[in-house]
Amino acid sequence: MSDTMSQEIAAAPDSIKAFDERLVQVSDNLPKRLKQCADYVANNKDRIAVSTVAEMAEGAGVQPSAFMRFCQILGFSGFSEMQRLFRDSFVGGWPDYSTRLHHLRETASGSPSALLAEFVDAGRVSLEGLLQTVDAQLLEQAVQQLAAARMIHIVGMRRSFPVASYIAYAFEKMAVPAMLHSAVGKLESHHAIREGDVMLAITFSPYSAETLDLVEQVAVRGIPVVAITDKSVSPLHKFGALTLTVSEVDFGAFRSLSATLCLAIALSVAVGTMRQDD
Repeated sequence: MSDTMSQEIAAAPDSIKAFDERLVQVSDNLPKRLKQCADYVANNKDRIAVSTVAEMAEGAGVQPSAFMRFCQILGFSGFSEMQRLFRDSFVGGWPDYSTRLHHLRETASGSPSALLAEFVDAGRVSLEGLLQTVDAQLLEQAVQQLAAARMIHIVGMRRSFPVASYIAYAFEKMAVPAMLHSAVGKLESHHAIREGDVMLAITFSPYSAETLDLVEQVAVRGIPVVAITDKSVSPLHKFGALTLTVSEVDFGAFRSLSATLCLAIALSVAVGTMRQDD
């Protein structure tokens, strides 16, 4: 560990919000193995309370000793202290669904009904975690910013496109001025983004280069950006985006949009309601 990194180590975070802030602070300057730990933790915070250090290290693709070193860089004495923070935060309400998901994976026959059960359970975990990952104050700020916009420009590519297109549909039905940027036919519409507009960007790891490029273009022009993404260390943070974080539990290599669409519905309706009130 470098002297510079050692000097930056402070007391252990005492809340999930403080944990997220510390994770953002240290992530960019970590060496490769520790960066893997940061990325895995940022995208799987729901697993910290119910996993062992060996399981977390395996998920991050590193040795347990490297994961322990990562915990110490965050300010904890070790993994147990970091885990205690998350267990205390979810006391009385932590859903032990990881055991059920493991059991389903072991017993599933691969039939459509078995797969349906897998994805229903993964979706349930994602939805129950949504209230923990989305900061209520940031959500309120995002709604106010979008409701005050002259025009809302929506961008989401690949897996994010269903979310972006749903929000565009909902805004159209509520008479909220909005434009969907889809890059169909390689047509670019960034010249349509003007002062007084707001960009709403949706992207998840691995992040869409087209989405990041468009966000960067508007951010340097001073256009506000609201983002829906999946990590507290998402690259959208460096553009000053007001970020709403969603964690989706995956089954196998497939990740649903259960929590993301729930947030999209709530955000859209809140914006439409606020515009009508105004």
